[in-house]
Amino acid sequence: MSDSPSRLELLHFARRVVVQQATAALAQLDGWIAAEERREAERRRGEEARPAPPEWLIERGLNRDNLVAVHRGDCWDAGKRHVPVPRAQALDALRQHVPACTQCRPDTALGLLD
Repeated sequence: MSDSPSRLELLHFARRVVVQQATAALAQLDGWIAAEERREAERRRGEEARPAPPEWLIERGLNRDNLVAVHRGDCWDAGKRHVPVPRAQALDALRQHVPACTQCRPDTALGLLD
């Protein structure tokens, strides 16, 4: 008799190899899914923990006493040197002729017009 494996033995061997490779591929895919689920959960937690934007902002110049503009809290053009302020302080700044942002128009939102 010959020492070479039979056709049936080769088919069983091929099946074991395919099962082993599929199991490894599934484990890798499961790891990718778990990592993505963790990232998504972290993103959701971050969004939930983020504080609400302020209603009003005052933008300051390089000299902290120099007020550049009044903005709505969600204004995209607020600049880097802005501070959140309450409604009354935003109104007061506009009444003292601090310019209103031309993009978000806080004077209109506060009920004041130029």
